[in-house]
Amino acid sequence: MNNECSKFEQLVQKLDPGNKLIRTWELKGGISAQVTGLELLQSTGQIIKMIIRQHGDNDLKRNPNIAADEHKLLGILKSAGLPVPTPYYFESCGFFSKPCILIEFIEGKPEFTPSNLNDHILQIASNLAKIHRVDCANLSLSFLPKLENSYVEMLNKERVIKDEGLNLSLIRDVLKSFMPLSSMNKEVILHGDYWPGNILWKEDKLVSIIDWEDSGLGDPLADLANSQLEISFHYGMEAMNDFSNQYKSMMPEVNFTNLPFWQLFAALRLSSFPEWGLEKSKENIWRERHKSFVHQAITQIGKN
Repeated sequence: MNNECSKFEQLVQKLDPGNKLIRTWELKGGISAQVTGLELLQSTGQIIKMIIRQHGDNDLKRNPNIAADEHKLLGILKSAGLPVPTPYYFESCGFFSKPCILIEFIEGKPEFTPSNLNDHILQIASNLAKIHRVDCANLSLSFLPKLENSYVEMLNKERVIKDEGLNLSLIRDVLKSFMPLSSMNKEVILHGDYWPGNILWKEDKLVSIIDWEDSGLGDPLADLANSQLEISFHYGMEAMNDFSNQYKSMMPEVNFTNLPFWQLFAALRLSSFPEWGLEKSKENIWRERHKSFVHQAITQIGKN
């Protein structure tokens, strides 16, 4: 057994000294964390799978406690009945050079070509509403950042605008002229990156919401706007409108007045897609959807 496997075995034996590591494999798809699958034989004779997540340098620089925070948040969300991986163990830096969390392996995968798009969108909207309805009143959530602060930092951060085709200067000017936004909704738990790639499906059923490293507290409209643009990218504008209507019908207590501003923040946050190496035809489609999204938001602001 090589040194890396030995570390993994020591880690699972922290949970139960009778655990024996059978194999490990690297899981692809994530860029913000190193994700490894573990298969182990328990002392009961049962074979189970787990995942170890080691956060990347950028996330650790932003929040040195990110692994402990994600472990804590997953426990809170699991207790609230949300479909998230069970957190098993947090390790600071004992076996590895970076902190890590050991979590449940859930059989499922992201789905970008669903057989029933209407039901797919309904499940996505329903689970976002469930996240935002978690009662925060008696929860200890001081470890979570205020996500509005990161959006303001993004707005004020000077960056070279390489692509004026996406109207980024206009977006910044409009947002800056209306800052700070008045608070119209109670603070809720936000996923921070709720998009189809962070949602796992099995047999057309949403089975898990993953990758909570961007989570925080804030206005539910921040999550909604980000998801709207992502859904328009991956499933089209009609699906985005359906998603929006479903969410709104489930969350009558939310004030949607400031949604166009959060949509502009989402457009700014997701404006780097031309650098993602997409096929040119897909990039062009996304450009048109991004521009339409921004145009609708600015038009709505003009009406208010």
